[in-house]
Amino acid sequence: MDRKAWALAALVMIIACHGAGKEGHVLDREEQEQAIAGLRDAYAAFNRGDIDRAVAPLDPKVEWTEPTEFPGGGTYHGIQGVKQYLTQSRARAAKVISEPEQFLCSGDRIVVFVHARVLLHGANQWQEINLADVYTFRGGKAIAMSAFADRNDALRWVGLDNLKP
Repeated sequence: MDRKAWALAALVMIIACHGAGKEGHVLDREEQEQAIAGLRDAYAAFNRGDIDRAVAPLDPKVEWTEPTEFPGGGTYHGIQGVKQYLTQSRARAAKVISEPEQFLCSGDRIVVFVHARVLLHGANQWQEINLADVYTFRGGKAIAMSAFADRNDALRWVGLDNLKP
């Protein structure tokens, strides 16, 4: 990426990462940058099948919630619970690719717009979905993650409903 693209990406992140979340804590710029870098690495690790690396930004007592309409949907507790969910979600498909498209900060939360592509075993067509994952950070680690099938629901949940996905 050239310097202009990096500068534009940094400007978008600074503008997008604003405001206090419902909890009252606001991640400072350095915390935002570290959290986003950790999340980018986690998505890349998940795409490679490296589950241990994918859970690196998570607090040991993380609470991970997937919509009930998702396969395996529900709430998982702790690193082992999340590893179990991520492993089973990859096992259901021949290939899974989750690409973070945008990061939006609100207080102690980071909303990640994700474009997911899934190729089921024996299928020849990819299934695609746009969703949002919302991470809540404390002490440099994600203490919670809630996935949303509807990006607008995620924005409303964190108080950024004036933005459009």
